[in-house]
Amino acid sequence: MKVLLGRRQFALSGLIMLAACAAPLSRPTFKKYAGPPVTEVRVYKAQRRLQLLSGDTVLKSYQVGLGNEPIGHKQFEGDGKTPEGLYYLDRFNPRSSYHLSIGISYPDKWDKAHAAASNQDPGGDIMIHGRGPDGNRLAPQNRDWTAGCIAVTDDEIEDIYAMLQPGTPIRILP
Repeated sequence: MKVLLGRRQFALSGLIMLAACAAPLSRPTFKKYAGPPVTEVRVYKAQRRLQLLSGDTVLKSYQVGLGNEPIGHKQFEGDGKTPEGLYYLDRFNPRSSYHLSIGISYPDKWDKAHAAASNQDPGGDIMIHGRGPDGNRLAPQNRDWTAGCIAVTDDEIEDIYAMLQPGTPIRILP
């Protein structure tokens, strides 16, 4: 009986140790960045290019996918367009359906006023994000597959996520 009780105690302590070891694995791991600060993000929609700049120096450049209606400025919910103009990075989501995502401050007060004048909703939740499972399925057939976001590969969003800070300006050009 003593041996059986000892095995139960050993099995229970083993399960507790396994659970403790598994806990850190469920949290996302993040890359570190120790280079020059990114002072601006620029997106050139026509070239499908995102650049991370420190002053006038381009630190990194990436090919991107855009909204499924890539020409023109986003005006209304559901128009499939990526906004154009000056915005700011305002939130970071480590649990995004698209691997990782970084929020863009669209809509600003002008976007809201324009949409309201047309009795429309300006939309929102515009992000720079990875592909995640849905994007990995859609991107090979259509480079512009998002509902207005800016998409890169999952590996690339990990680098971008590490390099950026809230409040960084993002200039999205036609």
